[in-house]
Amino acid sequence: MRQLIHLLFLTMLTVQSQAQLSPVNTGDAILVHASYGYIQPGGDLADRFGSSLSPGLRAEWLFDSTQWFAGVHGAFFFGNRVKQDVLSGLRTTDGGIIGNDRSFADVQLRMRAWLTTVYGGKVIPLGQGAARSGIRLELGLGYFRHKIRIQDDPSRSVAPLSEAYKKGYDRLSAGIALHQSVGYQYLSADGRINFALSFECTQARTEGLRGYQYDLRGTGKGQRTDVLFGLRATWVLPFYVTEGEAIYY
Repeated sequence: MRQLIHLLFLTMLTVQSQAQLSPVNTGDAILVHASYGYIQPGGDLADRFGSSLSPGLRAEWLFDSTQWFAGVHGAFFFGNRVKQDVLSGLRTTDGGIIGNDRSFADVQLRMRAWLTTVYGGKVIPLGQGAARSGIRLELGLGYFRHKIRIQDDPSRSVAPLSEAYKKGYDRLSAGIALHQSVGYQYLSADGRINFALSFECTQARTEGLRGYQYDLRGTGKGQRTDVLFGLRATWVLPFYVTEGEAIYY
């Protein structure tokens, strides 16, 4: 048993030393990104919401010979600050909302949004021996959708805010979006440390989608220019495809 444990230990050391000496990030690569961002609103979006946090996922193909890449991206946005009080018509003079039991209900407004894009870009290497690490430039086209989420009081209900009526207050809007990003990407030679840091900006031409909004006593439709910009940190899981169709990660 001791000899077997000793043999396994020596094998692990040998594999580890070989991984340190032999780069594995060769050939084309499939990159899976898991990210988290801090986002500020701009344009018409800044009149409705404050800052938000944004988890995201993406998958892309990186071409070894040119360092060009292409992929698909999805991000979710959530924030706690809503600047437009769409429930003002339901509030008392004290600012509260009466529940069905005639007590004040704790109803909160939240920001919810998502963005999906198809994109392409290029990694510009910084120095020799680091072809996959350097300045990362990206441009994408996609679809942006946002609304005001009405968060119910868990202990009491409010009749005018049942699920059937919430759509009359949520300001649901959506439209085509243009997304840009510039940052730094690092993919280590041994495949162990892989990350990206970037500044991103999104401009969307959106429009209200609801047929009627109760507080506005109208549709609430009309063209909007919604802007998002912020910082994003990304952890990258690479899968390298060699000429022999083997995949390393």
